[in-house]
Amino acid sequence: MATPTPFARQLSAELIGTALLLATVVGSGIMAEHLAGGNVAIALLGNTLATGAMLVVLITAFGPMSGAHFNPVVSLIFTLKGEIAPRTGLAYTGVQIAGAVLGVWLAHAMFGLDIAQASHKVRTGPAQWLSEGVATFGLILTILAVRQARADAVAVMVGLYITAAYWFTASTSFANPAVTLARSLSDTFAGIRPQDAPLFILAQIAGALAALAVCHWLLQPPTQESLPS
Repeated sequence: MATPTPFARQLSAELIGTALLLATVVGSGIMAEHLAGGNVAIALLGNTLATGAMLVVLITAFGPMSGAHFNPVVSLIFTLKGEIAPRTGLAYTGVQIAGAVLGVWLAHAMFGLDIAQASHKVRTGPAQWLSEGVATFGLILTILAVRQARADAVAVMVGLYITAAYWFTASTSFANPAVTLARSLSDTFAGIRPQDAPLFILAQIAGALAALAVCHWLLQPPTQESLPS
């Protein structure tokens, strides 16, 4: 059997990692809702802890292989920064979306649900869109700032950020277009109506671009003239 090329391994890492992330988001939502007995706060807490923990694991495991983006806006930002080629960014985005859908279907299969679904959960309105912009802004800011300050802490910091953002944003912090598209295919606790997904995604892209602009200024090394005397 031929050894996969480095690029094939990178794409496989993004596919598998994104699939496991979505299986966790949706599967833990199903389990949490089932066990919480109608207490939505407890269900959200279970969903949050599982997602944050899995992000730490996945970023640590797959970071050396592909960078562990698992998110089209993360790939977009690194493309715009010139750290990956546009071809790579597009390929990552394709496999991230495919992996996200596979992860949702896997969660459905594990819980004995219909594989093909469409969500009926309403998530729309200015507060939700603002929340997605803020959530994605904070995610990109976390990644870029922590990479510069302490690169070996990115996995933990991203996991902690998403854990917090589940609770401080009205949208529960999707912050990921692939996640948003895939969750529209799950009529479960973690779902979003397909018609609500496009504006979530636009808000996520806007938040990511805003974070890139802020970080371009904020994370510049200080010049000699700007250092305090």
